[in-house]
Amino acid sequence: MYRKEYPRPALVRKEWLNLNGIWDFAFDDDNVGLNENWVEKGKFPLKINVPFAFQTPLSGINDPSFHDYVWYRRFFSVKKEEGKRFILHFGAVDYECKIYLNKKHIGDHIGGQVPFSFDVTDFLNFNEEELVVWVSDPSTELSMPRGKQYWKEKSEVIWYNRTTGIWQTVWLEIVPEAYVKSMRITPLFDEGKVHFSLSFSQVGRELILEDENGKIKYAKVPNKLTHEFTVQTFLDEQDFITKAWSPENPHLFPFKLRYGDDLISSYFGMRKVHADKGITYLNNKPYYMKLVLDQGYWPQSLVTPPSKEALEYDIKMAKAMGFNGARKHQKCEDPYFAYYADKLGFLVWGEMASSIRFSEKSAWRDKHEWPQIIARDYNHPSIVAWVPLNESWGVDDIGHDKRQQQHALELYYLIKSLDNTRFVVGNDGWEQVITDICAIHNYNHGRHDDKDAIAAFNKSISTKEELLKSRPANRDIYAEGYSYRGEPILLTEFGGISYQMNEDKGWGYTAVGDAEHLLSEYKRIILAIKESTALVGYCYTQLTDVEQETNGLLTHDRKPKLPVEKVKEVNDLIQKYK
Repeated sequence: MYRKEYPRPALVRKEWLNLNGIWDFAFDDDNVGLNENWVEKGKFPLKINVPFAFQTPLSGINDPSFHDYVWYRRFFSVKKEEGKRFILHFGAVDYECKIYLNKKHIGDHIGGQVPFSFDVTDFLNFNEEELVVWVSDPSTELSMPRGKQYWKEKSEVIWYNRTTGIWQTVWLEIVPEAYVKSMRITPLFDEGKVHFSLSFSQVGRELILEDENGKIKYAKVPNKLTHEFTVQTFLDEQDFITKAWSPENPHLFPFKLRYGDDLISSYFGMRKVHADKGITYLNNKPYYMKLVLDQGYWPQSLVTPPSKEALEYDIKMAKAMGFNGARKHQKCEDPYFAYYADKLGFLVWGEMASSIRFSEKSAWRDKHEWPQIIARDYNHPSIVAWVPLNESWGVDDIGHDKRQQQHALELYYLIKSLDNTRFVVGNDGWEQVITDICAIHNYNHGRHDDKDAIAAFNKSISTKEELLKSRPANRDIYAEGYSYRGEPILLTEFGGISYQMNEDKGWGYTAVGDAEHLLSEYKRIILAIKESTALVGYCYTQLTDVEQETNGLLTHDRKPKLPVEKVKEVNDLIQKYK
């Protein structure tokens, strides 16, 4: 079993070669492989099922212990085609890697969450090809973006097993000499238009955009390596109603884009998000976000989805429970997640894995990887927010340290400069500086029999004044020198109620003994949120159990802990802006 589907579903070409499957593999615990020239002389005693990390059962190795340096090798064949280029793609490799093809070093990459590629045409033999990958992934380094990957050997509380090396699809794409290198699609919702920004490998080919019915919407022969154009989408008021993208109406516009002999199939969605007077808007109408925290871990494969259908299932289950979106937590997810969110209608808050400690290196790493995340995911209408920091992870003294505050500001303005069409949530949880959404975490909801704790929680979220002066984790909502500026206020982590369906010892912020009490506790908190005069949305912790953290609405292997329709009934109790 390995991931066989086309790996980039929102931008499809016909010619490609899947390089997943069984690779040769070796641990290099003493980090001697580079000096000893393992590229040519190395021994690879193990086999691994790519793209699953060696820490997972699906990899065939299932070794969760520390191995910070590893090697991969795979042989494959490819047929030479005149007038074609061959692009080698890696979906994601955690964390730093060197790539060799036929004994030659073709490039490096730093960053564990984003795709990268190389034109390898001039390195191919067009006979048997040998691909070798060296990976460095320091298990205990705290200034590296690691998200929920624990720096101790055994996972505990909210920290999970690590992922090292290749964890998304490796593939070879065959393109013409003249091809589209990048495509950025921006809906101009208020104008009823969509804007395309393209770059090419060569100039001088005819560019044609066709809609799903084969009607030509645009034709031109660009004379530069970059080209921009705008086409009409909405023609009248009815189009704005029926063809705008939303969770309730996920309308997409499929299209084909041809540049010479290069043919791309893709789509776009027409939607707009903004805030005004403390309210979030979708397509110029007030919209109440009911999100669920989604960690994106699986028992047999950790952060690598076992299949594309596993991602589709998670979204369908969340929607069946009455959630209209997810905060994809501490992880830049597999491309199929945003693809299915686009098609099914599901809001997404995109997030990058945080480091744990601040340093010059951690600051560089954040700023290095965010532009790559946005470049990959910019075209998805489902993504409505970016979350560069979470709970002051990686900026642990941001409350008072001006340098760390400056880093948060730098990330906020960097992301806004690259994408001004979405919300940027500056530091989700507390100690915020500049942010588009005041995102507050509060797990102090108390047990069902603790009347004092319940009363204190209800009061803390009841009004804007109470929310802004609350200190739910003994931290201020805004960092020193910063204050509320009128942005929408959402409760973006709460709950985390543990209900274990087996005898294993689990963890949660509070615990219940059965499904009935899980539902009643969830309802109690949702009703408190409903009564708040300040909150305009929420994100519940969480969709699934993860390892020892048993506070999901689903188990780790995705079995519902209670009837999904009952959860939906509770979420439907809040009907603001109807």
